[in-house]
Amino acid sequence: MKKIILTGGGTAGHVIPNLALIPSLKDKGYEIHYIGSHTGPERDLAEAEGLPFYGISSGKLRRYFDLKNITDIFRVAKGLGDALKIIKKIKPDIVFSKGGFVVVPVIAAARLCGVRVIIHESDITPGLANRLVMPFSNKICVSFPETIEFLPQKMRKKAVLTGTPIRRNLSDGDRLYGIKSSGLSVGEKPILLVTGGSQGAAAINTCVREALPQLTQKFQIIHLCGRGNLSGIKDKNYAEFEYLSDTMPDALAAADIVLSRAGANTIFELLALKKPHLLIPLPKGKSRGDQIQNAESFEKQGLSLVLQEEKMTATSLYETLISLYNTRENYINTMAAHMQNDGITKIMQTVDVLV
Repeated sequence: MKKIILTGGGTAGHVIPNLALIPSLKDKGYEIHYIGSHTGPERDLAEAEGLPFYGISSGKLRRYFDLKNITDIFRVAKGLGDALKIIKKIKPDIVFSKGGFVVVPVIAAARLCGVRVIIHESDITPGLANRLVMPFSNKICVSFPETIEFLPQKMRKKAVLTGTPIRRNLSDGDRLYGIKSSGLSVGEKPILLVTGGSQGAAAINTCVREALPQLTQKFQIIHLCGRGNLSGIKDKNYAEFEYLSDTMPDALAAADIVLSRAGANTIFELLALKKPHLLIPLPKGKSRGDQIQNAESFEKQGLSLVLQEEKMTATSLYETLISLYNTRENYINTMAAHMQNDGITKIMQTVDVLV
C-alpha cells in the first residue's frame, strides 16, 4: 500500500485543504498519516477524520526581535529529530505540506530520508515557512497564477498551477436546515453569513454588532465570531456561534451573501459555491499583506466586493453589504463563468507523477 504523510498546522487554514484531499487519497489506496504541532488545531481535525496523528516540537521565525527566536531554534531542532523518527518508521512514498512553521522540520527530515515532497501555497505571495522549504521540495502547487512570478527564478520550474483543494462535502449543505438549526426563520429575510475564520476577527465582530440595528432590518444574520468571542446579544434576527464544523456546509447553503476575511482557502470556497461576498482583508499592520493581495486579485476579476478594514465603520459596512445584496446576481454570473481549477484533481495528478 502506498503511504503519504500530510503536514501543516498552526491554523485551520493550514489543515483543511489537507483534509480535502483525504477522500481522493483513500480512493487511490493511500495509507494516510498526519504530522503537526502539539498546540495547533490539527490534532483534533486530523483525528476527527480517523487519521493517525503525530505531534512534534515546532518553533516560529518572527520578523521582529524576540528572545523566542533563539529558543525556537532548539524547538525546531528537536522537531527535526521527532520528524526523522516518524518518517523512518512510516517510510512514506511522499509528503504533502500545506504550510505553517511545523512543516519546516518535517520537510527537512523528508529530504534527509530521500522522500519526495510537494508543498502547496494558497496565497499570492509565499509565506515564510514555504519560502524556507522550497529548496527541499519536488513540486510547488500554487492557487494563483500570479504566485509563480513571486517565486525565485530557479524555483519556478517546480511550480504547478493547481488551485486550492475544496472539501467535497462543502456543496452538500441543506439551506432549510442551515436556517432552522441557527434558530432563524425560513423566508423571513435574506441571510447574511459573517465569518472571520477559525479564530474569529475582532474588528469585524465589533463593527457587525455596532451595525446590528441597521443590518437586522434587512437581513437575518448567522455570525461565526470565533472561540471566546460570543456577545450574548439576543435578537430574533441574529444568531451567533463560536465556530461551526459539521453544519458549516448548511450555513453556507443558507447564506444569500457572505461577509468574510480574505484568506485564500475561504475565498476559493466562496468562489466554488458561487456565493456573493464582501471581503475585509486583514490589514498590513496585522499581517504580511497576503489577504490584501488575495482580495485585490479577486476584486480585479469581478469576483469579490472589497472593503478595507481602515475604512470600515458601522455605516460603511451596512451600505456596502446593501450594495452587494442588490448586485448579487452580477457576482454570481461572474463566478459561474470563471475558469477555476479543480484543485483536488490537479494535486492528485501531481502526486501520481511523483510516486
